[in-house]
Amino acid sequence: MDIGFGLPVSGSWATPGNIVEISRRAEELGYSTLWTYQRILVAESTPLGPQYASVLDPVAALSFAAAVTERIRLGTGIVNVPFQAPAILGKQLATLDVLSGGRLDAGLGLGWSEDEFIAADADYSRRGARGAEYISALRAVWGADPVEFAGEFYRVPRSKIQPKPVQQPHPPIILGGSAPVALQRAGRLADGWMSSSHTDLTAIGEQVEIVKVAAREAGRDESQLRFICRGVLRNAERSKPLSGSFDEIRGDLDLLARNGITETFLDLNFDPTVGNPDADPIASMRWAHKVLDALAPTRA
Repeated sequence: MDIGFGLPVSGSWATPGNIVEISRRAEELGYSTLWTYQRILVAESTPLGPQYASVLDPVAALSFAAAVTERIRLGTGIVNVPFQAPAILGKQLATLDVLSGGRLDAGLGLGWSEDEFIAADADYSRRGARGAEYISALRAVWGADPVEFAGEFYRVPRSKIQPKPVQQPHPPIILGGSAPVALQRAGRLADGWMSSSHTDLTAIGEQVEIVKVAAREAGRDESQLRFICRGVLRNAERSKPLSGSFDEIRGDLDLLARNGITETFLDLNFDPTVGNPDADPIASMRWAHKVLDALAPTRA
């Protein structure tokens, strides 16, 4: 199983210098991927935890990391597709793939916050159908010119759209979502699936199996799919998977691999003592380096 790391994007430790430091150290230690996530706003009507209070844009943060690394892959985990047209997001992600030399993993989701949909001037209805069509439109944008797409929700006039991604036919598309219909959609349409920050890791194998069954029923090769776990790691006594001692956490990683997970990325952003505007960024970085060193793939 590959091991990735969550880029510092939330709270006080999400600084330019820390992004550079973590990106370079993770690459040096053999981590597979750096991951970000998206939060546009926190509405007063829907209070959220401190990890959502201040979050860097996921594509911009990865572009910054791309400039200071050479080999490690760069993943959006995730970008909500309803918030921008396929041609716009397609251009952004193709640009990141070009600037990184073909290192992008495109993690995509449908969003859940109605307040964010209002702010993005996006339609909240029929998100599943829109998401499925969006993937087709995105693949068209990344495909050979002239590009042309006409669907129920999205249109791209016959045109040339350059540059194309370095990775061909396109960067891997990884879908989020935890409902059975979302898992089935990932199996039918995507290159892989990613768990959420609140996934029950003791039952994640059941979700993996739903994706695999949907892939088989669609005539796809399930062995080619990627299964990525957002490993929310907490600096706390043992209470749930990915907490406690490093030996206990290594055991959790082994269990995730046995449950079909092909990559886990260690994400400190969801620890309220780290991804928090009021957290001590120096203490956060000390903990991050301990995690990086202790769980490095090169030291497994």
